[in-house]
Amino acid sequence: MNVVDKIITLEQKESVRLDPDRLNSLYHQLGDNNAMDVLCRTVEELALRLSNCERFWRKRDWTGLRKCAKSLVAISEQIGMIALARVASDVVHSVDAGDAVATGATLCRLIRVGERSLTAIWDQQDLSV
Repeated sequence: MNVVDKIITLEQKESVRLDPDRLNSLYHQLGDNNAMDVLCRTVEELALRLSNCERFWRKRDWTGLRKCAKSLVAISEQIGMIALARVASDVVHSVDAGDAVATGATLCRLIRVGERSLTAIWDQQDLSV
């Protein structure tokens, strides 16, 4: 058997969870147009902060990464992105533990969950650019 035959490719699929009650509450409180505006701005902000988290990781700026991940927790909870908030919290905990390897792995998961969450909210709300 050739060594190459033993290579296994892991396919990483992350499930996302959106809290429809939070979104419904947002629409009920603000009305359709205002809620859509808030949601669009929030999605843009989340995308920017995910990018910033990766940038902080590459610079090994643990303080910046922790602060950015912590802000992702707060923002994602406000619009019902449960999985994103949980994984961002995991990044904060791994930074606090001083575990660079765990932080890197958890950050990669945060980016995967973040991308899927943003796509899910975008698709659910039928947002257009």
